[in-house]
Amino acid sequence: MLHSQAGIERAERRAAPWLHMVPLFLTALIWGLAFVAQVEGTQHMGDLTFGGGRFAIGALSLLPVILLFERKPGGREELRRTLLYGAIGGGVLFIASTLQQYGITLTQSAGKSGFITGLYTVFTPILGIFLGRKTSLTTWLGAAAAVMGLYLLSAPSDMNRFGLGDALLLIGAVFWAAHILVVDRLASRVRPIRFSAVQFTACSLISWAAAIPVDAPRFSQLQAGLLPLLYCGLLSTGVAYTLQIVGQRHVEPTRAAIIFSLETLFSALGGFLFLHEFLGWKGYLGGALMFLGIILSQLKRKEISGQEIRAEKT
Repeated sequence: MLHSQAGIERAERRAAPWLHMVPLFLTALIWGLAFVAQVEGTQHMGDLTFGGGRFAIGALSLLPVILLFERKPGGREELRRTLLYGAIGGGVLFIASTLQQYGITLTQSAGKSGFITGLYTVFTPILGIFLGRKTSLTTWLGAAAAVMGLYLLSAPSDMNRFGLGDALLLIGAVFWAAHILVVDRLASRVRPIRFSAVQFTACSLISWAAAIPVDAPRFSQLQAGLLPLLYCGLLSTGVAYTLQIVGQRHVEPTRAAIIFSLETLFSALGGFLFLHEFLGWKGYLGGALMFLGIILSQLKRKEISGQEIRAEKT
């Protein structure tokens, strides 16, 4: 009996690393399918309206996560810093998410949007140069592969061309990278989940302030697009964020970042299954090269912090 029990314990220890990766794979799946929800959301409401609703739900979805992981109250100074840093992060998040949403509306492609947005992982270490961080050779190789992939994905043809939507997604990817660096610098000084809740709230308020004169939102639009809003706000934020925290407690950050990169493949799969998208052989070859570039950009990044990885999708 003792030998059997010892064998079971050894088997559990061997299985544990893979079990801890399951929440991370689920997180990447949820994030990838969020591009499908964003395409669906554009059918019912304006882009700024969708952003306002999405991040309002996202902020509310983090309240139980705060009670679970950051329940202990902080002091007045911590509250002041959280509100200030969260407002700054929310401003950058607004720019990144709005550019992405407009790009998705113009391209109407979950797969294409997912691949181009995923380039933020390539841009992040490159932008880090301006903060005094070193950039490895694999990052530049990844950037070269990503550029070739972007050309193939958006090469001029009857089906694929580099248009305004692609440009907005590409610029948005740069701002997603900037958001990672901003959050990595600020959120380490406060409790990260509270910081995220504040930045989601700030992003939602800015979105609503812009949506009222631009989109003229109506309650009927929110009702019609409730399911995409709930998916992006509740699942892609609250549920995925919780799974991410649980999984990252036991998985090395570089490996976790590579798992999260699967989000781009899940976006293409979701577009094919639910939106009947077909990018053509050039498009999928380009997506494969971009995915290779994303993976290369994650190598040699063992100095990346857990908070920076969380910032990649908040």
